[in-house]
Amino acid sequence: MTSRFPDTFLLGAATASYQIEGGATEGGRGVSIWDTFSHTPGKVVGGDTGDVACDHFHRWEGDIDMMADLGLQAYRFSIAWPRVQPLGTGDFNQEGIDFYRGIIERLKDKGIRPLVTLYHWDLPQPLEDEGGWLSRDTVDAFVVYATRMVEEFGADVEFWTTFNEPWVSSFVGYGAGAHAPGHADDVEALVAAHHLNLAHARAYRAMKRVNDGIQIGLVNNCHTPRPWDPSNPKDRWAAAHIDALANTMFHEPFTHGTYPEVLKPNTAHLTDWSFVHEGDLAEMHGAVDWFGVNYYASHLVRHNPHKAAAASDVATLADGHKAGANSPWPGDEEIEFMPPLGKRTAMGWNVDPSALTAHLLKIHRETGVPIYVTENGSAWDDMLEPDGRVRDEDRIDYFRGHLQAVLNAIDEGADVRGYMAWSLMDNFEWAQGYAKRFGMVHVDYDTLVRTWKDSAYWYRETLRTREIAPADVEVETPARTY
Repeated sequence: MTSRFPDTFLLGAATASYQIEGGATEGGRGVSIWDTFSHTPGKVVGGDTGDVACDHFHRWEGDIDMMADLGLQAYRFSIAWPRVQPLGTGDFNQEGIDFYRGIIERLKDKGIRPLVTLYHWDLPQPLEDEGGWLSRDTVDAFVVYATRMVEEFGADVEFWTTFNEPWVSSFVGYGAGAHAPGHADDVEALVAAHHLNLAHARAYRAMKRVNDGIQIGLVNNCHTPRPWDPSNPKDRWAAAHIDALANTMFHEPFTHGTYPEVLKPNTAHLTDWSFVHEGDLAEMHGAVDWFGVNYYASHLVRHNPHKAAAASDVATLADGHKAGANSPWPGDEEIEFMPPLGKRTAMGWNVDPSALTAHLLKIHRETGVPIYVTENGSAWDDMLEPDGRVRDEDRIDYFRGHLQAVLNAIDEGADVRGYMAWSLMDNFEWAQGYAKRFGMVHVDYDTLVRTWKDSAYWYRETLRTREIAPADVEVETPARTY
């Protein structure tokens, strides 16, 4: 089996704007839907908000120095739309543009390739007030924003992502109500998903007109819905329905110009899909250069005609968050997510590297375009110990297994070209607030001091050798801080 990553393979780490930046009212930044959502009582664990987060807004230079010390070859981050265009329409904010220009220039000075995501869930609140992703006007606004960002940064940034995890934005934000903007409506979830796809396609073509040399992808959080009983056709149907909603709905339009056949009949009792206008799918077809895969855990599903009466999993999402009164899976009235098997992380997600290999091969077969693993990581109950170290052996084991899974997929023919560990550092974990830690670098949320965990030393060695490092690499005691 392959034991070394190809020289052209990008190894790096990822973050997101609202999760690390802070500076919520500084630098001309406008209000996002996550500002509104996190300030609404009861929406986020502990009443936490992203007002300060990791204070990256003030500490970005030191954070990039830390990335260079770690040896990152690439860094995936997102631009906060309301920081560069506070209202989502109209005037752009030069101070916000200069903030990201500084980040991009410092990354390049340190030899770190920037991978820019245009939308990691922080929609400007004024756009949501006018309908958000339920409105085609938001599609048009996104195209203007995306075009301007390429005009500003296209000469220095080759790799662009339009949307991070549109499944979450639509099905968790508009369907389950567990993420901003907090709606709970099956049809709204489907409408939002379609408009996100349409916005990607239109932005793709507009961005290419500005700079046809850039590479534009779409990043989705993959689900691997395996049937509880593979011999049972109804369990296989359940898995196919979840796969269509979670996965193929967000790549088939761009590679085949269609939506999965199972979706319309499975949701006919909810909608006639009239929100898909003539010509929409034709616009989507061909509008992608690569696909990003965010992978964390696998899923087992079964057909359960008594689920509605039992209401056994209506309130639990596949990503571990609580959904309140609605499911994030339109048409799932007789589909049940079963308890995950094997070791579980602090999020309650199972550890299953084999499913990452299987999913990468599936995306390779179904799309035929290059693939990047744009997020992969795990949360554990990390503790900063008295000697100044964080001994996160479970995270190291998780990374080792999943990096091997990527190499296995490459061995079997998948065109995988990069891997971004999630996450560079602990951060605001959306509806979980600061209760869950995914980072390779520990963040003290009182002092904002950054401390390398043992996994950071392990990843540095992996980056240095371009081979999966052994679990027991040399670390410093106390660990280095920033």
